[in-house]
Amino acid sequence: MTEGFGWLPELVAAVLASVLAITLHEAAHGYAALALGDPTAKLAGRLSLNPLRHVDPVGTVLLPGILLLGQLLTLGRVEFMFGWAKPVPVNIRALRHPRQGMMLVAAAGPLMNFGLALIAGLLIHPLVALDGTAPREALFAGLRFVQYAILANLVLGLFNLLPIPPLDGGRIVTGLLPRALALPYMRLERWGILIVLFAVFLLPRVAEGYDPVGWALRHVVAQAFDLVLTLTGNGGGGE
Repeated sequence: MTEGFGWLPELVAAVLASVLAITLHEAAHGYAALALGDPTAKLAGRLSLNPLRHVDPVGTVLLPGILLLGQLLTLGRVEFMFGWAKPVPVNIRALRHPRQGMMLVAAAGPLMNFGLALIAGLLIHPLVALDGTAPREALFAGLRFVQYAILANLVLGLFNLLPIPPLDGGRIVTGLLPRALALPYMRLERWGILIVLFAVFLLPRVAEGYDPVGWALRHVVAQAFDLVLTLTGNGGGGE
């Protein structure tokens, strides 16, 4: 491999980790809905581990691709990812208990991501045990993939818990609110992604000192990363 393409393994690891995180996040929504009485996702063919069934051209391909290549070409590593998949269709009225059911369906995605982050953390142990027997390049690639898998799942899970519809956190809040407040809150859904894009990408360019992504990475994701390492017996303290 030439030096000019030294970032290629980083790209492959980051893309694979992100695709797995997004695919299983969406599949978790569909399986949760099915378990609670709604077969809509199953009938639409969205109960699938095939990533192509969950791809959103902008949120899954274009925006993450720009972020990935931009960071790899300028920093040589990936520090932040942002994107979304095509939402799994859910018919709230088909759920046995619509309000509570929608909360559980919404929570299933982030819970899947946090579970995957813990599984990735556990994979560190067999990889470390191979030190001295496996090729150093293969061992390093495995550890980098695990790092990206933890990071991608934590970012996706925590981001989706923001209390803004149509994010999962917004739907959880909708289920907790009294009906009189829940209905107007749900109307934010059509503007939710635009609100997030404005707050995360546009406002920092015009408001000096406003950096929500940097703050989240330093104070939320970094601590969650350390927590995953601690819970999986790998200690904490970052990289």
